[in-house]
Amino acid sequence: MIIKRIFDILFSSVLLILLFPLIIIVSFSLLILMGSPIFFYQKRLGLEGRTFYIIKFRTMTRERDDSGSLLPDEERLTKLGSFLRNTTIDEIPELINVLKGDMSIVGPRPLLVDYKDLYTEEQWRRHEMPPGMAGPVLAGGRNALTWDEKFERDLWYIDNWSLWLDVKILFRTAIKVLKREGTSANDHVTMPKFEGNMDGSLHDER
Repeated sequence: MIIKRIFDILFSSVLLILLFPLIIIVSFSLLILMGSPIFFYQKRLGLEGRTFYIIKFRTMTRERDDSGSLLPDEERLTKLGSFLRNTTIDEIPELINVLKGDMSIVGPRPLLVDYKDLYTEEQWRRHEMPPGMAGPVLAGGRNALTWDEKFERDLWYIDNWSLWLDVKILFRTAIKVLKREGTSANDHVTMPKFEGNMDGSLHDER
């Protein structure tokens, strides 16, 4: 995996340099239209289940109801935030996670810590490699896929990894991003929460 880490460092460094003007523009736009903070931090599961804080551009307000609870995502998502998500620009700060070693350029997407106890033993194998910015799920359909389909693609990637596979996934992911395909599931801003497989099967219908 040393070659994968070297690739991550070189690729993320070049991208950060090339995308720096865009990062500045987005940062000032968020500051003007949404105020501080510019970045959104959330704890995710990484390699071997270790936790880290993923970094993204903030896309939602912090509006709350009368009881103090955050409003539903679809009510807090701003027009700028929706654009950032649809174009995947909101995920550019994850390049910092890659440089730090929390993530890889390509790998299974890092999921919420809340899901930690919901995986089957087979599904947990997705943590045998560092999580990625791009990956088999993004390249294959993103949030248009079911949770079962996502896990199947992640596990196939784990079992068949090669540097050439990473290059192909990067290319396919770029096409999906340019076409803005699969950014959300039906009737959801992004994707419904993973609730686990009640009987432990990878292929349950939910």
